[in-house]
Formats: sequence, C-alpha cells, structure tokens
Amino acid sequence: MPEKNETIAQVVTTLKNFKWVDLTHTFGPDSPRFPAFAKPEYKTIFTHADGFFVKQYTFPGQFGTHIDPPIHFDAHQDQYVEDLALKDLVLPLVVIDKSKDVTKSADSSLSVADIQAWEKKHGKIPAGSFVALRTDWSKRWPSQEKFENADANGQNHYPGWDLDALKFIYEQRHVTANGHETFDTDTATKQTNGLVGEYYVLSHGHYQVELLDNLDEVPATGAFIFISVPKAEKAPGFPVRAFAVVPD
Repeated sequence: MPEKNETIAQVVTTLKNFKWVDLTHTFGPDSPRFPAFAKPEYKTIFTHADGFFVKQYTFPGQFGTHIDPPIHFDAHQDQYVEDLALKDLVLPLVVIDKSKDVTKSADSSLSVADIQAWEKKHGKIPAGSFVALRTDWSKRWPSQEKFENADANGQNHYPGWDLDALKFIYEQRHVTANGHETFDTDTATKQTNGLVGEYYVLSHGHYQVELLDNLDEVPATGAFIFISVPKAEKAPGFPVRAFAVVPD
C-alpha cells in the first residue's frame, strides 16, 4: 500500500509541475445565458453580522460553463450528471481551431473536411478523447448581446458543429465527449429544425461541455481535460469547473 500511495503522490507532483489552464468562465447574475432562461439571482441570506456569510443562488443547470449529460435531450437515456463515470471526466484533450474562419463569418461550422485537414497536420484523433471546438467566441464574455450576435431581424449568429462532423468524431474516431465555446452545439443559423447536432450527441449516450473558455491557451494535442462537477441529484445539467493540464 505505501508503494501505491507513493506512486500517486509522484503522479500528482508531476502534474502540478505542468501548466494548468482554466477552461471555465466566472459567472454571475449578469453573465451570458441561453435566451430562453430567466435571469439568475444571487441573494445574500446571511452576513458576517449573523456570524457567517452565505449566499443563495438561483440559476438553471445549463448556466455558465456547464455539462450536458444524455438525459438533457433524450428522455430514453438514463444518464444524469451523477451517473457519468468519474474516469470519463478526465480525458485526452483535442482542440480543433476554427477561429480564423469565424472572424470571416460568424455562421461558420466545423465540417468533416476541417477535421480531416486537422488530422493531416496533427494525426488521427485518438479514441476516448474529448474534442473541443475552438472559435474564440469565449472572448465575447461577459456580454449577452455579443454572445447572441443577433442581426436586425433578431436572428442570432454564432458558430457550431456540422452534424456530419459530430458523426465523424463519434462513429469514425470513437471519442468520448465534445465541447465548444458557444451556447449551442449547432450553428445558430442552422437551428431551423431544432438542435439536431446536440440531440445526436446526447441521444447516443455521450456528454458535452458548453461555454468553454481559454481554448486558445491549449495546444491541438497533448493536454488532458479535467471536469469537476457537483453531484446534484437527478441533474440534467450543471455548471462545472473544467481545466486542462498542458505539457511544457
């Protein structure tokens, strides 16, 4: 037993010597939120004059940088946040950069061709990994208006994934999960038939993390993502503290 403990200590010490990148937004009552959600409330219910300082928080589960388990979109799935395997919350992190295209068009979406071009440069996406779509949309935080990016007709414009790209990473590359910097998996202008990309991911038993931050500080390959989330009972989504450990 001492040898095992000593090995774990060595692993943790080694990890702490690497670069750590916070992939999580700080969120408050005025932070960007999915337009259908009411404004969150942070209320002080005890102060130091009472002997201790306590706040009460009211917000939807899908708020801030958050995790979506399968039950979020598919009633036939039985995986809530608490059911996600701990080992599936620590994964090799793949970052696919689409940010240059997004500066030209906010309606850009990641395609299979984009992924194949990425693989020519960085190698085949490993099975069991977490694939994050970098768009630099996170730089618009904390502005609700900039995140929605609505035109004069009220149509939002922000990037996302092609359905075929999601099918490629899950069916051809057998990854475990995906994530992105926007409210939704699907590009805003392609949501006329609903969130088909998000439904695909969750209905096939996978999870995703939305509203990621600082993906520009993480390399295309070589890092690991760690996702810490409270174990709320029967939660179909909840804010997370996600971070990456990056090799030097």
